[in-house]
Amino acid sequence: MTIPKRTVIYVSDGTGITAETLGHGLLSQFEGIEFRPMRFPFIETEDKARECLARINEVSKREGAHPIVILTQTNQQLSTILHQADAFFIDMFDSFIAPLEQELDCRYSRAVGRSHSQANPEYNARIAAVNFALAHDDGVSDADLKSADIILVGVSRSGKTPTSLYLSLQFSLKAANYPLIPEDFERDHMPPRLLPFRDKMYGLTIAPDQLQRIRNERRPNSKYSSLDNCRYEVAAAERLMRREGIKWFDTTSRSIEELAVQLMQELNLER
Repeated sequence: MTIPKRTVIYVSDGTGITAETLGHGLLSQFEGIEFRPMRFPFIETEDKARECLARINEVSKREGAHPIVILTQTNQQLSTILHQADAFFIDMFDSFIAPLEQELDCRYSRAVGRSHSQANPEYNARIAAVNFALAHDDGVSDADLKSADIILVGVSRSGKTPTSLYLSLQFSLKAANYPLIPEDFERDHMPPRLLPFRDKMYGLTIAPDQLQRIRNERRPNSKYSSLDNCRYEVAAAERLMRREGIKWFDTTSRSIEELAVQLMQELNLER
């Protein structure tokens, strides 16, 4: 059976991050179709707009189907040029900004990249959170843990680092993470330096066979990646977390996005 394919073209006068975020959220609802992305960021001049228009029409002619164009363009003149393309358009400003102008009785600013601007306090908070997550990744530092919004604990390769970075980048949360290692299991208690922050701690666990596959890609045929060792570490980590009253999530079948939102809900964190 042939899988249907459609080209999705993200066009923006900025980075295109907003367009891609919107597009991914919408198109993920359509299973059984392979979407092939193209990106045209920084369409800021008439020449660039006309070149982009020509490229969109080339795709339409070559494939015999309308490409899906997801557009964020603040310049109305350039937007009019782009809309001449033989394509199906999802225009963020037509779809969302115009109705909001009517509801709020206020014209939008037409500022390019405003949501990602360094003048935006939320942007600065996000960068500070990312720096915190990087400085406190994998137990590298325990300095200033009192400033952490959340501290993730779990065995190596259970998903702590990507979850921490997602929480910081997407929600501006200061997330630290700490690996539970064989020495912790031998002592049979959580690392003492973390105990004062138990109310900020959340555990991640994972199915041993999945953990074995992940570790084997990094260190094949080692004790670290053996199934017996993975079973031992997962069981020991869960025993420690249960004893300390630390809730945990199983990351085996959860996406990072889903896990991050559920962690926020559990800890009543809101950004």
